[in-house]
Amino acid sequence: MRDKQQIIESIYRAIDEFNVLVPPPAQLDKSPSTVLFGEHGRLDSLGLVSLILDVEGQVEADFDMSVSLTSERAMSRDTSPFRSIDTLADYISELLDEQQGG
Repeated sequence: MRDKQQIIESIYRAIDEFNVLVPPPAQLDKSPSTVLFGEHGRLDSLGLVSLILDVEGQVEADFDMSVSLTSERAMSRDTSPFRSIDTLADYISELLDEQQGG
């Protein structure tokens, strides 16, 4: 299993890229509990798509593995992986572990 903190740091780097492009009220805090999407979420649909693309690119750069965060599997989960930074990190960890056969 990947170190979850490494994955969170990767997400934070993607958030840094995202925050450069949006006005301060729409910028995201870098905390595992930051709600991304859904009730009390900071992102609208377009913002979520933009962040997902940034995260996918950052994960590939950091871990030398590509992940697709918008698969049918992600969309059909009972708890959305896009709810918070923490849930997103857990989902990315699952995907990376599966690619490594673990």
